[in-house]
Amino acid sequence: MKRLSNVAMAVKTEYWMPRDNYLEIVAKALDGKVDDGDIVAISEKALSTAKGRIVDENNVQSGVMARLLALLWMRMVWGYFLGRICNLKKENVQRLRTYPLREGSRHKQVALWYAGFLESLLWGSEGGIDASNLPFSFVSLPLDYPSATAEEIRLYLAKNLGKKVAVMIVDTDKTYTLGRFHFTHRPKPLKGIHTLGFLAYVIGRTFRLRRRSTPLAVAGFTVDVDVALNLAEAAHRLRGSGGGRTVWDMAEKFGVGVTEVTWSMLRNLSHKPIVVFKRSKLHSKHVF
Repeated sequence: MKRLSNVAMAVKTEYWMPRDNYLEIVAKALDGKVDDGDIVAISEKALSTAKGRIVDENNVQSGVMARLLALLWMRMVWGYFLGRICNLKKENVQRLRTYPLREGSRHKQVALWYAGFLESLLWGSEGGIDASNLPFSFVSLPLDYPSATAEEIRLYLAKNLGKKVAVMIVDTDKTYTLGRFHFTHRPKPLKGIHTLGFLAYVIGRTFRLRRRSTPLAVAGFTVDVDVALNLAEAAHRLRGSGGGRTVWDMAEKFGVGVTEVTWSMLRNLSHKPIVVFKRSKLHSKHVF
């Protein structure tokens, strides 16, 4: 982390709310902090929230398949079999054994709608759907066109700050590496990373393969996929986990139920959705 502090910095902003103008927020946060050639890494979760790509699961009616996934697949298969095989923490295995049936069934219904059956077999972040760092029963959906969003931000910063920077959009969901082969369960990752869905998570976790946060898009520069993965993981480490890595962690942090976290609670936390890498200092020894 000391080495990272020499080449990168996390930038604090207010918590991004639905329909916030993310272009203005990013430009204001970076004014005076970036130089030509810098790389700006931005959290997909923050962008999805600001774009209004969120779903209130409290309004969802779960079907039979979703209820079966919550009761049998999550509590039994993940709680007593896959959780151990995938080397999950003991506390997460225990949480899965008591997976909330009502809220969990609604969540699985959303996963079935937006990610499909195979992705819904994951115990969390199905198809990039994420409930952490969102209040009540809200979940965020992945960006439809991350490359277009990265280019939009790049052009906005060039016009309004007069700086020619590169923009990368990253997600905390992991990409696994075996030799030179990179794979993830995330849809629409950066070119060079292969999407294997549910199997990617099981294989990667079971065999303890190297895992790094997933770059989804880059604009303004060409980068080797392995370097992009290193930058994405470095950005994640610098940003931290906000309210928590999972909805359970977030709820425990605030001392409330999993659907009782409020907007105001999240807004009172320190948020760092942006990381700036100083290109002039990114020598080979600093490619993490």
